[in-house]
Amino acid sequence: MLVKFLETLRAFDVRATTREYLDLLRGLEAGVAHGSVDEFYQFSKACLVKNETHFDRFDRAFAAFWDGITVEASLDEQGIPNDWLKRLAEKHLTSEEMAEVEALGGFDKLLETLKKRIEEQEKRHQGGSKWIGTAGTSPFGAYGYNPEGVRIGQAESRHRKAVKVWEKRTFKDLDPNTEVGTRNMKVALRRLRAFARQGVADELDLQGTIDATGKNAGYLHLKMRAERRNAVRVILLLDIGGSMDDHVLQVEQLFAAARSEFRDLSFFYFHNCVYEQLWTDNRRRQQTSISTQEMIRTYGPDHRIIFVGDATMSPYEVIMKGGSVEHFNSEPGADWIRRLTGAYPHVAWLNPQPEKSWPYYQSISMIQDLVHGRMFPLTLQGLTDGMRSLS
Repeated sequence: MLVKFLETLRAFDVRATTREYLDLLRGLEAGVAHGSVDEFYQFSKACLVKNETHFDRFDRAFAAFWDGITVEASLDEQGIPNDWLKRLAEKHLTSEEMAEVEALGGFDKLLETLKKRIEEQEKRHQGGSKWIGTAGTSPFGAYGYNPEGVRIGQAESRHRKAVKVWEKRTFKDLDPNTEVGTRNMKVALRRLRAFARQGVADELDLQGTIDATGKNAGYLHLKMRAERRNAVRVILLLDIGGSMDDHVLQVEQLFAAARSEFRDLSFFYFHNCVYEQLWTDNRRRQQTSISTQEMIRTYGPDHRIIFVGDATMSPYEVIMKGGSVEHFNSEPGADWIRRLTGAYPHVAWLNPQPEKSWPYYQSISMIQDLVHGRMFPLTLQGLTDGMRSLS
């Protein structure tokens, strides 16, 4: 059976090796996971998945494999403790909803009824209040409403009142082509690293202390060293307002991740295209603005420039004087982008717009040409590729 499990993982592109499979078998023989699907899930994932970006693939492969396995145990034998259900329900249900549950016979009655419905039902059902299905008021199924629900086979919750969730995918956003959250962004940004020891020597050098103590006839001789830090210098140029309002959450997550990963981080805002002025506070543009030429003079060519914007605008905003929608620009935005790419050898543009839509926007093609093709989608894979291009 487990050979088929390994084949299923490989079918979902989880690159589990024979050695890792043998480690899994040894662990099972030693009783690491015994008699519990949940324990087997956790242990097999630890043994067989080497890259956290494959967690979502593993979850889908695991669900597909076990969906084809007949489990003889009854609902009562699967060990869903009533006290667990009650504590969870008390946390999420109102007192009126709890009264409804008790009026129907409590949680024991809930699971007993679910078992009977599974045995009786012969086809898919949608709507209504009895059968297991979708969009109804039955306690069992998906996308419906009931204060004591058991959610089965649903990708997400609607009312968030299910007291038990089956087939929940924990690492849904870790596939390389999905949009990413702050944690995933931190992982991808770590591709851009150049460590150096700088600053005050306030960290214990353990190996140096051991060596120095040995050379000092056993008398303790402490050695200190500066903290090892990521020495990469980054400038974020963030498009803000207009069509970028649709991507605020993603950009906020990227900004938070970048501030966490890079000690030497500067950031400036622009709208649609870079012109002669940048700013650091969108609500106080006049008071916090800096000329783009001054930024180039202030920050050396060792900085990495990361543009973040959807590049979705009128082509005139890129190539024409006066093309800006906010002011009369005396020089085209294209000229300023050329100055930036000329001053800084390491440049990348991260675009939150779905990559499949890029060919439909002339302005995106123009910006791609201006940054020499170094535009990447704001997905985990795109962010990883972008950081590699900056290394």
